[in-house]
Amino acid sequence: MTERTICLDADPRDWRSRKIGVRPSRWYATVELDRDGYVDAATARGDSAELSAAYDEAVDRVRSAAVDRLWYEGYTGDFVWTSGPRWITLCAPYPEVEAAIEGLRVAELEHDYSRLHAIADRLALPVDEWLAPGERELVRGVDFTSSPGVFLRFLRSKAKRSGLRLHGRATTGSVWVRPTLPAAQKQLREMFPEQHPGWVDRWSGHVEPDDAPLRPWVGGREQDLSYGAAPVRFRTVNTPANSACGCGMSLKGDWDGGREHAVHHAAWALGLRIPKNLDWLGDMAVVTTQSPIMWRRLAYQVARMPQKENHYDFRSWSHIGEPGETEDNVRAYLSKANGYVIGYLAAHDTGRHRPWDLVHGSRYGDENNTSRPSIDLVWVADAYRRQGVGATLVQALADDFGCQVTDVSWSTPVSDAGRHLARRVSPKGIWVN
Repeated sequence: MTERTICLDADPRDWRSRKIGVRPSRWYATVELDRDGYVDAATARGDSAELSAAYDEAVDRVRSAAVDRLWYEGYTGDFVWTSGPRWITLCAPYPEVEAAIEGLRVAELEHDYSRLHAIADRLALPVDEWLAPGERELVRGVDFTSSPGVFLRFLRSKAKRSGLRLHGRATTGSVWVRPTLPAAQKQLREMFPEQHPGWVDRWSGHVEPDDAPLRPWVGGREQDLSYGAAPVRFRTVNTPANSACGCGMSLKGDWDGGREHAVHHAAWALGLRIPKNLDWLGDMAVVTTQSPIMWRRLAYQVARMPQKENHYDFRSWSHIGEPGETEDNVRAYLSKANGYVIGYLAAHDTGRHRPWDLVHGSRYGDENNTSRPSIDLVWVADAYRRQGVGATLVQALADDFGCQVTDVSWSTPVSDAGRHLARRVSPKGIWVN
């Protein structure tokens, strides 16, 4: 199938004409009705081009049924479409492409939505029947047509959206299921019925008939260890309201189930894993703006840790384009341990400094124009803090420049952790810029 455009109005060259475009992809074809120019022309005349409620309902039914059907057949991606009267997008399985084109054409020109409803009826899946209470074996080719593993994954997602727990197992040619309703989900739906319109509890109190099929045991864990158990009781108590994690991410569950937080938190606590194709010969690497891109990208990734933790607007390392020299000799020090980058120091050279005695609220001294290395930011992985890693990074910066640690300058403002490190390496005071 190739891309094509079907014009619905007499003059296809008129910018106000309505068109149906077909764009094929691997799993489905996108059938899209373009009403953009038509809506602009109607608005200019003072007419309304909004879709009727019946039109919206028919389109939504087709979209919902098509999405379920594609996921049921094994598609694992997401779907994107716009809302409003200008564009109407349907993700049509290939057997329904021609019907979708005709359905949109008739709906648009004749205000007849029966063909769209017919498509939705053909694509509709018996999800309610599959998730009915009770132990059952759904046989491939009889109850469903996709592979058992794909079908079980689809059922699990539908059960989760319904608040159910699906006790399922895929076999070679069938899927065993036993949907149950957790007590917490039952309580939520009873407390907020307006959020779950039409929901009916079919699972609580269900009793298996005497002739119910017995799921064969295949080894491993014993089955039905929760069958007939008393539900857990819930109580309301005061719990910590803080939702911020020390790594800078939120403690609340995200759309991905907290996976992004888990990955970021592990890197913040243990450091960033060193790429396998990067030859790291010593314990510390000095990355400049002229270093190979692999090293500059690694510094960029490490710079994300303090950015997230301290909620900075920008990363302290941004040189991931073409290699080039900077006037202030920008560089980054990376310290490694156990195969991870555990320490990071961003620095540059500058010639404007003032002395500071490290007393909070005290004034800076007179300006000094001696060229010194300046610390832009120091970060150490959480598991390695208070073990001298930060002091080692500062000492390496001073040694490379050829000065004493006490001559190193610090970019302001200096954080509480930064002042603690500065007192350790230079107890009589530091230079700031």
